[in-house]
Amino acid sequence: MGINRFKQVLLGTALLLGGQLCANAAQISIIHAGKLLAVPGEGVTHNQTIVIKDGVISSIEPGFKSAAQLGLKADEVTVQNLRNSFVMPGLIDMHTHITGERDPAKNRHEWTTRYDEDAAFAAIPHLNTTLMAGYTTVRNLGSDYKLMSAIKRAIAKGTIKGPRIVAAMSWVTPTGGHGQRHGYRTDLESAFEQSLGVCDGADDCTRAVRALVRNGADVIKITATGGVLSNTNAGVGQQLTDAELEAIVKTAHSLGRKVAAHAHAANGINAALRAGVDSIEHGSYLDDESVKLFKESGAYLVPTLLAGISVHEEMSVNDKIPKAIVDKINMVLPAVEAAFKKALKANVNIAFGTDSGVSKHGVNSREFELMVDYGMDNETALKSATINAAKLIGLFDTIGTLEKGKAGDIIAIEGDPLTDIKVMMDVTFVMKGGEIIKG
Repeated sequence: MGINRFKQVLLGTALLLGGQLCANAAQISIIHAGKLLAVPGEGVTHNQTIVIKDGVISSIEPGFKSAAQLGLKADEVTVQNLRNSFVMPGLIDMHTHITGERDPAKNRHEWTTRYDEDAAFAAIPHLNTTLMAGYTTVRNLGSDYKLMSAIKRAIAKGTIKGPRIVAAMSWVTPTGGHGQRHGYRTDLESAFEQSLGVCDGADDCTRAVRALVRNGADVIKITATGGVLSNTNAGVGQQLTDAELEAIVKTAHSLGRKVAAHAHAANGINAALRAGVDSIEHGSYLDDESVKLFKESGAYLVPTLLAGISVHEEMSVNDKIPKAIVDKINMVLPAVEAAFKKALKANVNIAFGTDSGVSKHGVNSREFELMVDYGMDNETALKSATINAAKLIGLFDTIGTLEKGKAGDIIAIEGDPLTDIKVMMDVTFVMKGGEIIKG
């Protein structure tokens, strides 16, 4: 290592340790917010002071209050000047695959050469870019359960930085379903299979749900239909039977877990909704019956508009996408916008989700642009990634709004997303649980 590079490393380490020591010394933060969207959907207030003690919001006061005015000692407080910023709750992405990312330049057979440790190291930058983009909480819907368990523990201990994760671990899928890898020898695939959730028949699917919960699943992810990115020409219709769907939902709910259903075709969407799932992921071909079932059950649509756009854009630079996948991209993409507009017009519950990992991590907020382009107003789009997502994830008592008693998950933007949603792509300040991550 050259002497200049050595000095840079020493300086960086000193700054990092210094920042950590300061954060540990001051357990109280004061944020002066010029514009504050504390409860998305209820409009903006101006010139507010947010007080965060031990990671939790203790009060929000009108005006820019000093430590003395709040009855606090100056040496136990840090003050963040966001007087020229737009301040709002940390964002929540309800559909991510945080441990991987599509890359057209990558050898698509690379998974056959990697160790579990490789996957762990590869996930770290995805965690970082997601958090830096303002996403303080994500719901991760499918990863190796051992890897995800280790990542969650490392984040909780502060060993690595990342968003709060509600994880499905693996997914529940039938043999040959969207949740399995396709196009390889069975014995080779079996050697790498990490999923606990492959099942056939109602009893076996009950077992799969129990196994996932036993191994730490916070939510159950199922593949109710075929998927666009499965290398098979099996289509995107219903894959899990009605009996399997009912067994999965009944078991998950009895164990206190919600169910998120990957579903494209209307028959699979509607079967999953009739079985009682809590959310439909994608919902590409939802129809009038779907809307009726959404309204009756209160289930959420997580549209993941960015996923379709991303794979379509990839087609122009990646000539190695298998034909079976290309055909499904071209078939499904035109239906997505119409489905979203149908759900929006009918006032179906919509929660924000991107399918990041299919798209690049850190650009999650492109989803806002698509939602607005397709007819959703700006504040409702922001509400979908805060209040709605927090309710669906079961954490509304903790996150989703900036109110007394809730976590200090706070972000800031220099522009005004209520007039220009594109400014959400440039988050300048991030606090998670009272800890300043960025800015």
